[in-house]
Order: sequence, then structure tokens, then C-alpha cells
Amino acid sequence: METFYYSLDVNKSNRTTRLFQLVFGLSCAGLAITWIILNPDSLKLNSAVLPILFLVVFSLYMINSGLGKGEKFIEIRTDLLRIKKNSLLPARVFNASEIAKIEIYPLSLSVVSKNMKKFLLRFGTTYTDVIDPIKEGIEEFCSLNSIPVEFMTEEL
Repeated sequence: METFYYSLDVNKSNRTTRLFQLVFGLSCAGLAITWIILNPDSLKLNSAVLPILFLVVFSLYMINSGLGKGEKFIEIRTDLLRIKKNSLLPARVFNASEIAKIEIYPLSLSVVSKNMKKFLLRFGTTYTDVIDPIKEGIEEFCSLNSIPVEFMTEEL
């Protein structure tokens, strides 16, 4: 089985967009550092702590996105799954030997590990064209590694 990569992002960012995100993130970080250097008294009065904290966190998010590390994805290899469902947190890696079963719902995927911990990934309803190829890839992964897969239905 070859490696399959599926992006879960709502919109793809091209090189120009990522460059603007990187420049904007660096300028926000520079602004926060400059404000701290030029106005250190405002930090003692707690009047600028929240705006500076917001600028720092926002700049880290923009730099992360600009470097291309914020993309959400599923990568299916012969012996492991890499799933990144959050743009800020690192990807989770599931070795085939650690997986007890996989449950596939119409709009989500649940990986149950052998220590009975569940990892839930919600696909969403915006771009449903990627859901069926992911389900087929997961089904092939499970059949190659002898992992039970259950197709579940959700009723309201």
C-alpha cells in the first residue's frame, strides 16, 4: 500500500497567502516586543497585558500557519495512521499494532486503541467530497493490518 495524504482544511493556502501570514505574524510579534520595550510601565499597571498577550498568541498562530505547519490532514501508510485534527497541536500517530478497532460514522471517524482510549475526528459538512476517499483508505488500511472496522450509522 502506498502512502495516502488527505487534507482536511476548508481552504487551501497558496504560497502568497502563507507569505502574507508569515509577514503579518512577524509584524505582530515585533509590535508586541516593541511595545514592551518602549512602554514597560504599562505592564506594571496591567493595562496592556491582555492586548500584548493577544498579539503574541495571534502572531504565533499566524507564523505557524505561514510556515505551513497548521494544516489539518490524515496520512495513511501501510503500518500507521497520522491524524492532525487541530491546526495548533501536533499530529497523532497510531501504529497498526496499537489500534483495537476503527469505527466509521457518516461524518466522523473513531480510532479505539488497545488501552480503550478513543480518538474522535469529525469531518464536517463543508467539503464532503474527501470523506469517501478517506473511508476507503481507512478500510484498506484495516484489511491490510487485520484491524476490525465497523461502519456505524447515527440516528437522530
